[in-house]
Amino acid sequence: MKMDLQNGWRKKAVLFLVSQCITLFGSTVVQMAVVWYVTLETGSGIWVSAVSVSSYLPQFLVSFPGGVWADRYHRKRLIMGADGAAAAVTLLMICLFPLLEGKAEAGRELILAGLLLMSVLRSAAAGIQTPAVNAVIPQLVPEPELLRFNGANAAMQAAVQFAAPAAAGALLSLTDLRSVLWVDVVTALAGISLFACVRLPKAERGGTSSVLSDLKSGISYAFSRKKIGGLLILYGLFVLLCVPAGFLSGLLVSRVYGDTYGYLTAVELAGFAGMMAGGLLMSLWGGFRRRRRTLALGLAVFGLMSALMGLTENFVLYLVLMTVYGIALTAVQTAVTTLLQEGTEASLQGRVFGLQSSMYAGFLPLGMAAFGPLTDVVPLQWLMAGAGVLLMAAGAACGLKAAD
Repeated sequence: MKMDLQNGWRKKAVLFLVSQCITLFGSTVVQMAVVWYVTLETGSGIWVSAVSVSSYLPQFLVSFPGGVWADRYHRKRLIMGADGAAAAVTLLMICLFPLLEGKAEAGRELILAGLLLMSVLRSAAAGIQTPAVNAVIPQLVPEPELLRFNGANAAMQAAVQFAAPAAAGALLSLTDLRSVLWVDVVTALAGISLFACVRLPKAERGGTSSVLSDLKSGISYAFSRKKIGGLLILYGLFVLLCVPAGFLSGLLVSRVYGDTYGYLTAVELAGFAGMMAGGLLMSLWGGFRRRRRTLALGLAVFGLMSALMGLTENFVLYLVLMTVYGIALTAVQTAVTTLLQEGTEASLQGRVFGLQSSMYAGFLPLGMAAFGPLTDVVPLQWLMAGAGVLLMAAGAACGLKAAD
């Protein structure tokens, strides 16, 4: 494995990174297009909520078993298979559109139900793919370069997530949803073809008993080690406390600065620009030699920005704070992923990253369900400031541990 890493690892790692960004772009375009289509077709909060839940809940349920499979089976085949399965589901929906469109109201309801089912299956495929992707990275990248590579990965993903909504909006304005769905099929084929050219070094396989037994052993392994279990819990709380300043930012802007698309677009641009800058910073800088110091600094800055965004009433300053917020967000995510990659045994990395994926897919909707209704009772600015203080406290605690 060491010889493989020393022999052209950069080329393999970059090719893998590009292949995953291509498929991510197609998946994000389709996800955005489906949400917007359902929103415009129904005008129903129930339908929109159903699509949102169907995009996260299956991934939450499947990620940990997906991590077991990533430890048991060939990760390259799992990733390519998940990509191919998601594209096949999308292709099936493309074929069903002409059969359903001519059936008036019944056809419309069937299309919506089909899109909901498509979202469920695609989310489940993501639950299989994500742990395997995170477990593959240490196979390709030498440990000293992990944080830099994770930073570059984060920067590219932010760029994709920035471009995808614009592409989805442009395509929907020029054509119909059925045509937009083809983007996912084409990008999946392109990404799979590129990844097929990457030869993965042999990995130590783990898990030989039943899946349930491997699930239990994965949980036991993660939470019996304070560094791994503590990181996973910290990551889940981080995702939860991201919600007020991050995922509810549009609500704050509409209430404080004005309910216009210009303001909302500016905030999205600032956030994604910060995330791209954060990825580039991590890639070029490489963080502190002690990874936990990087994590502590990221948490402290992230919390401070959250609190300040809740206190300011100047929109230009808010955009500056949102940009720094995005930089800190990427720093935290990159540091957590790198620490997990470095601290987890190779044969158990799939299960640990399955747990990390479950933390994200579980705590994000939990945060939306908790903080969303609270904003009608408590000022959102107070929630942002409170979350920021808690994040700064987490950063301070993490910094003290890093100093030990």
